[in-house]
Amino acid sequence: MAYVRTNERQLGDPSYTVMWRTGGSRTGQTQRETFDDEEVAKRFRDLVNGHGQQWPPGWIKGKGFVKPDEPAVPDAEMFAVYAHVYVGLLTDISDHTRTNYIRFIDNHLIPSFGGLSVSDRGPRFTRAHISQWILDLQDGKPGPLHPAGTERRPYAAKTIANLHGLLFSILQSAVTADPALRDSNPCAHTRLPKANDTEDDEVFLEPDEYAVLRQHVRMDAVDIVDALVSTGLRWGEITALQPRDFTLVGKRPTLRVQRAWKRRGEGGTFLGAPKTKKSRRTLVLTPEQVELFQRRCQGKKPTDLIFTAPEGGAWHSGVFHAHRWKPALDAANIAGLTKRPRIHDLRHTHASWLIAGKVPLPVIQARLGHESITTTVDRYGHLLEASDDEVVAAVEWAMSAAAA
Repeated sequence: MAYVRTNERQLGDPSYTVMWRTGGSRTGQTQRETFDDEEVAKRFRDLVNGHGQQWPPGWIKGKGFVKPDEPAVPDAEMFAVYAHVYVGLLTDISDHTRTNYIRFIDNHLIPSFGGLSVSDRGPRFTRAHISQWILDLQDGKPGPLHPAGTERRPYAAKTIANLHGLLFSILQSAVTADPALRDSNPCAHTRLPKANDTEDDEVFLEPDEYAVLRQHVRMDAVDIVDALVSTGLRWGEITALQPRDFTLVGKRPTLRVQRAWKRRGEGGTFLGAPKTKKSRRTLVLTPEQVELFQRRCQGKKPTDLIFTAPEGGAWHSGVFHAHRWKPALDAANIAGLTKRPRIHDLRHTHASWLIAGKVPLPVIQARLGHESITTTVDRYGHLLEASDDEVVAAVEWAMSAAAA
């Protein structure tokens, strides 16, 4: 039977050694384990006795109960590898989007999560990892794996939400994998920062304000600026228009949006399908728009671009902004315009004019090519306050009739 022997050390402190013979036989090899605490020694003695005078399973001499080394996590389950493979196998995105996703992973995710595993093995993701990452993005702090001296700027709530959405998708694929690599997604209950409600991303121009801006646009760019604000088309849609997209004769002249400029993953652009299914749409045209587009289509082949740069070919957004848009804004600001809209704000301005004209939101959704009415409401719903007088008048009329 195992027993405890008390020993005296040179410094006077006692130690306690548990002694026994393997298997309890007289011929068994003598075994021993030494402790500083007598009670711990007695508990270990009882374990030895309870296991037939054998070392307790899982006990390592001199160390105690030590978990066996976990097998190494396969490289395929480490986040840096798994995230790249996940994006590489997506089938519903363009090459340009895939390139952007990879850039986001390399610049914003791997520096914080590169040492973690997407599975339940090894160093796994926790909610604390996600929360700390979001705080770092808000504060502009580099991640643990960023090179020393890396400087970052604080990121806006929308950018953080976009990055979190990508991370969520990557980890969710580990949950739904066959077989599943993990039980749950640590991103599922993240509380994302809210945008500053006191600042608007969009700029809406009143008709008089647009008139001030238009006066300072160079003559070779007036038509495309007028087309943008009067149709609400995106830049990639307006610059892809061709004569074959128009029906300019008959009672109801129309414009059909059926292509847009797309970015290649390796750089460059090409003509492809519009942004979404709802982006492929038909717009009715005013007499003024008919005149504008007839002028632009004159002498063009059906597949020629109707808006081209002075040297020919499609307008490049960066060139147009630098050499047409920015100079016009600078001059308009000097002339009294207090706003500084982006080119895309002409689309928002178009929507605000439609709302001011009491055009129903579903009609605006269809004209702008929004995939969901929710997008239209979220972006322009606050402008509906202009209709409050009509709402009040309608309710008062109904209630007065009921009272009578």
